[in-house]
Amino acid sequence: MRQVQRGELPLFEELVRRYRGPLLRVVVSKLQDRILAEDVVQEALLAAFAARHTYDAQYSFRTWLWTITLRLCHKQWKRGATRARAVVSDSPQAEQAVSSAPPALEGLLSSERAELLQQALEELPEAQADAVRLRFFGGLQYDEIAAAMDSSLSGAKQRVKHGLERLAERLKSLSGVES
Repeated sequence: MRQVQRGELPLFEELVRRYRGPLLRVVVSKLQDRILAEDVVQEALLAAFAARHTYDAQYSFRTWLWTITLRLCHKQWKRGATRARAVVSDSPQAEQAVSSAPPALEGLLSSERAELLQQALEELPEAQADAVRLRFFGGLQYDEIAAAMDSSLSGAKQRVKHGLERLAERLKSLSGVES
């Protein structure tokens, strides 16, 4: 990012390649809408590029970008714009998904587990759910979660810990497993 700030603007493409996937995983998990999530991630990357002159190199670029993304994601989530969207069956994305689908039973089980996890995440307090998403979908370290969520390091650890505990309890009840 320092090189981008110095005018080597094409290098920002490398940052996009590096961070787009993890950002998208977290935002899709939060918004439950891939198209909307792609818009939020693109908006976050564009916002980072537009505000590149405000980035302070003494801090982590990764944390700065996650902070921007979380704020935009939260803003979108608050708007309640996570309506389900129909998949157009003749779209290239739909064709690709069908052609690369796992065997039917495996796909069904995987889909069911993902739905259970998503349902359980949605039932967590927002701060805990976001901390868990950042840790496990975004791959952030605790200090990065703390900085991105504007909390202390111990606060970030507690959010993840309590979120995981609640997730485990909720997943047991959702899957019908008795304690």
